[in-house]
Amino acid sequence: MTRLRFLTLLLAAAAVQAQSGFHLRDNDTVVFYGDSITDQRLYTAFVETFVVTRYPQLGVRFVHSGWGGDRVSGGGGGTIDERLRRDVIPYKPTVLTIMLGMNDGQYRAIDDAIFERYRTGYEHLLAVMKEALPGLRITVLEPSPYDDVTREPTFPGGYNAVLVRYAEWVRELARRHQMTSADLNGPVVEALRQASARDPQEARGIIPDRVHPGPGGHLLMAGCLLKAWGASPTVSSVEIDAAARRVTRSDNTTVTGLTAGKTVAWTQKDAALPMPVNLRDSAFSPVLRRGAGAMELALKSSDFMETLNQQTLRLRGLDGARYTLKINGSVVGSFSREELDKGLNLAELATPMARQAAAVHALTIKRADVHQVRWRQVQVPLQADSPARVAAILDNLDALDEELAARQRAAAQPAVCYYELVTE
Repeated sequence: MTRLRFLTLLLAAAAVQAQSGFHLRDNDTVVFYGDSITDQRLYTAFVETFVVTRYPQLGVRFVHSGWGGDRVSGGGGGTIDERLRRDVIPYKPTVLTIMLGMNDGQYRAIDDAIFERYRTGYEHLLAVMKEALPGLRITVLEPSPYDDVTREPTFPGGYNAVLVRYAEWVRELARRHQMTSADLNGPVVEALRQASARDPQEARGIIPDRVHPGPGGHLLMAGCLLKAWGASPTVSSVEIDAAARRVTRSDNTTVTGLTAGKTVAWTQKDAALPMPVNLRDSAFSPVLRRGAGAMELALKSSDFMETLNQQTLRLRGLDGARYTLKINGSVVGSFSREELDKGLNLAELATPMARQAAAVHALTIKRADVHQVRWRQVQVPLQADSPARVAAILDNLDALDEELAARQRAAAQPAVCYYELVTE
């Protein structure tokens, strides 16, 4: 890469950061730390895909380090000190997210002694990390819900009330230590309430076993974290006055070559891709289609699309009654003049851009899976058996991880798209 090209990319990334106020920076390494909910690698993968597609000029590395059963004292992967020493510190993160609490409360009513162990253990975790990595930016995640909404609580008051008490303390902890905090409980509980009112049976699929969310629940949790980080809701925003043959608005995109007659056509290159959530297109990733009913219900019962996934297109001054929208020759849909005048959110539709983003998400899953094999199936169980051979395998898996990350970032670069709005 030439020096000029390098400086251009560096300045572009800095401009993105400055304009957006987004928490993550170019060359950040993010480690997601937590228990089995983090170990599911769903909310973490959604966050990763969002960052890669919404901020394609940022070079951010992601490491998924959740271990089922973990508490602030550690768990099946070792003590908290072992876990941090092996699964966090070696990656030299600049950003660390921590979500612990579901197991710490022990699934019983609030108990002062148990709660004190949680507080003491959490403080110890922070002290270890601050000593090891003084410049680390920590985001503490308030524990996600135990579902006492779609099913009756198992004891008076319910276990989620215990988690809410833990979450209040985590929020105060963040204030005291000047850290970022994200509420992954309250907004998801509210979505559960709305979902249950719409479809009580399907709503249970948002958190199927009351503890571990399905993809829909994880997408909402990802949204909570992204909002806490100040993520931009805008993919792009375009408004066209067809009668005047001019573009009246173009945010986060470049629009050229506008022509208007019976067909309105233009070329558009957005600076970002939408978050892939379309559930009706067979080209989309299996992880998005799994539990599609609950995912769709979760989206309808939350503000995720409105606050984090806006790719708007509005056309005024049309004289036809109905139009077919094509992008790169593919039919996106048929819309009335009134719908187009009000505006469409293309992020809700099966567009070429959404399919491109879905391919990015598939690479996110592959990359996370490679790291999981490297860590949980090779590094941890085999390191003592043949250190030299294991080290070589780890190096190869790390190289594959980096290759997939490079492919992921390349796949996330927006392409020029040709739009046609044809009178029906």
